[in-house]
Amino acid sequence: MPDESTPNETLAAELQALRAEVVRLNEQRYFRVESSLWQVAFWSLVRGLAFGLGSVLGGTILLAFLIRMLGSIDFIPVLGDWAQQLIEEIQTSAPPD
Repeated sequence: MPDESTPNETLAAELQALRAEVVRLNEQRYFRVESSLWQVAFWSLVRGLAFGLGSVLGGTILLAFLIRMLGSIDFIPVLGDWAQQLIEEIQTSAPPD
């Protein structure tokens, strides 16, 4: 006949280990920072501003590189005419300095 207290003792030991892990997890820095609504809102704002700034700078650099490359291919007959028209369109639609 098996001992009926063994499953209960095993369950109690597992529950105690689970509680210890939850305590250890709650002490992690991430959960301490994310527990405050104001800190979450602040870091979300900072993250959004950084993403926006990075997107604008990346787009500007990419567009400048593309225009520079289009300006240098004017010696290719078909692409040169198309690139020249594109450059002229960009220059005419740009606001005056």
